Amino acid sequence: MGKIKSALEIALERTESIKVDKGSAGQFEAKQAGKKLANEFLEGLDKSLDEEIKKLSREEQASFKQGLFDVFISQVILPGTKDDLKRIETACQGLNTLIGDKRFGEIIKQLIQFLNQFIEEISNFREAIKKQYAPKLRKKEEELSRRIGRQVKLDPSQDPEFAAIYTQNLNSIKANYQAAVNETREEAQRLFSA
Repeated sequence: MGKIKSALEIALERTESIKVDKGSAGQFEAKQAGKKLANEFLEGLDKSLDEEIKKLSREEQASFKQGLFDVFISQVILPGTKDDLKRIETACQGLNTLIGDKRFGEIIKQLIQFLNQFIEEISNFREAIKKQYAPKLRKKEEELSRRIGRQVKLDPSQDPEFAAIYTQNLNSIKANYQAAVNETREEAQRLFSA
């Protein structure tokens, strides 16, 4: 009668020929450590990127830097609120430290100014569209009040017509600014890869 093998024995037989590449494991760990440091840096923990990079062996530095870069570049986006700007600015500072190019530092300054302008324009746009839509909203409120028999107050953001107008115009504004964000990201990638 044949011998019945356990699942562990079968798994060990199948993995006998697999060798562990210690270099790849070290590079993976260095990349993960870079991502962790980047997140700490973004949270405002006082970490010196240059000092942390110098602590590593030459082989690990490239993976560590790639981990830092991946996290920082992912944060270079259009801000949703004014609070998001600080995180984006910190990410850009991290990128500037990694890239170390004066021209890129200027690009970052322009991007931050541009993003501040974006937040202001979005705020002004929202208020302007509310004012523009207010008469139409009052008519809808009056009509509903007549039908129901009591006073009705509508929030413009809950009105489908307002939401459609707002979204359409907002997407147009975002498209203009997104181009600048994309150019900055592409330039960062180009300079980091060089």
